[in-house]
Amino acid sequence: MLIRPATIADAPAVTAIYNAEGVATTASYDLEPVSVAERERYIAAHLEAGLPFYVAEDAGAVVGYACYGEFRAKLGYRYSVEHSVYVCASHRGCGVGKALLERLIAAARTANLHTMVAVIDAANVSSIAFHAGFGFEPAGIWPEICWKFEAWHDVAVMTLKLGD
Repeated sequence: MLIRPATIADAPAVTAIYNAEGVATTASYDLEPVSVAERERYIAAHLEAGLPFYVAEDAGAVVGYACYGEFRAKLGYRYSVEHSVYVCASHRGCGVGKALLERLIAAARTANLHTMVAVIDAANVSSIAFHAGFGFEPAGIWPEICWKFEAWHDVAVMTLKLGD
């Protein structure tokens, strides 16, 4: 497996992963599939801002990706970021997510950021455990904050202190 910086050419694979593992689940609260053009803009915005965006390749195919962006737009939040990690169902449990998040955390520390935020559907116990394994700590539950699949969903917020 190879972890490398994403390029615009990765947009079709990133789109497929996001639509299958995010939009079709409660891992994301987008309600409609996103287009390749939208993911091209999303990747380009990260790259132009100097923000990390990584993909994981296995046998030449993109099987996961990870990135982070601003947590909130207000200047006081400038040392905090919210991240995303998505892995194809076929490659879950193979260390892809771990390798991606390790690289992302290292990039955030290199950028002298203070806190990484995870926003997770509170029923997603595997994602909560995954993040806890990296030292993310519970920071609260936002009850019934999202509506998807004809139901209200609670969101668990977890944070990782990156440094001083």
